[in-house]
Amino acid sequence: MLLWLKLRRKKILAMIPRTFEALFANSIPDAINFLQQHKGEAKILAGGHSLIPLMKLRLVSPAYVVDINNIAELSYVKEEDGHILIGGLTRHVAVETSELLKMKLPILPETAFVIGDPQVRNLGTMAGLLAHADPSGDYGAVMLALEAEFIIVGPGGKRSIKATEFFVDLFTTKLEDDELLTEVRLPLQPPRSGGVYLKLERKVGDFAIVGVAAQLTLDDNNICKSVGIGLTAVGSTPLKAVLAEKALIGQELDDEHIKIAADKASTEANPTSDLRGSQEYKREMVRVFVKRALTKAKSNALGK
Repeated sequence: MLLWLKLRRKKILAMIPRTFEALFANSIPDAINFLQQHKGEAKILAGGHSLIPLMKLRLVSPAYVVDINNIAELSYVKEEDGHILIGGLTRHVAVETSELLKMKLPILPETAFVIGDPQVRNLGTMAGLLAHADPSGDYGAVMLALEAEFIIVGPGGKRSIKATEFFVDLFTTKLEDDELLTEVRLPLQPPRSGGVYLKLERKVGDFAIVGVAAQLTLDDNNICKSVGIGLTAVGSTPLKAVLAEKALIGQELDDEHIKIAADKASTEANPTSDLRGSQEYKREMVRVFVKRALTKAKSNALGK
């Protein structure tokens, strides 16, 4: 009985974060100042769906947590200078329900809809998910397919970085400890464009076994002018299927070329075997879902 109580106590303590100090930022400069003062010891809190579980499990134990939820200026979805701009505190539910995005970039509301459950979508943020850099996070592949640009603010001012350069490794990005991801910039798509995000999951709201984002543009002869393909959960970061994209540029998107691209994407994937499936199974699912995604994106581009 005593041994059981000791083990039970250890289990309970493992679900309680270590002591930390909460700091509340009311502006972007506030947040940057806090991060700079406590560089390496502070973490940003937005939705908290990534940070809080890690803290409860004591996988991360920041001495300071910088709450940015009072920075109202970071919550927006708007169109400006040929781009869609999404603020760093924009919730998944705002992406999911945005009429502007449904009209101009419908792949984003579709993606937001398959993230977690309503509780997660009501609090979680796009920038938080991207900064967390979980390779199973759904937005990463979409950012690669859309050739997104991220606006980052730190003590040295503002800088921009392409999505293709942002993800470094598992849970690691180009963000410095004293920087904040304040905006996602996405180029508007030309006419005859279509996109889709498809996700294989064990149950609704689960992390992806495999996810595929495809965004393409066709010319008047239905030849592929541009295409972006991003892959979820098959590498240490979200992956851009470069070889698959190259196989489609200048080609008609018929079954043969779509199959070639899907085969190449499967070889570009680098999954690991785990509880969600073997490496071989995941590669095959990449092949299947790239075919489906390209076929659906083509149909969307043609308005079917």
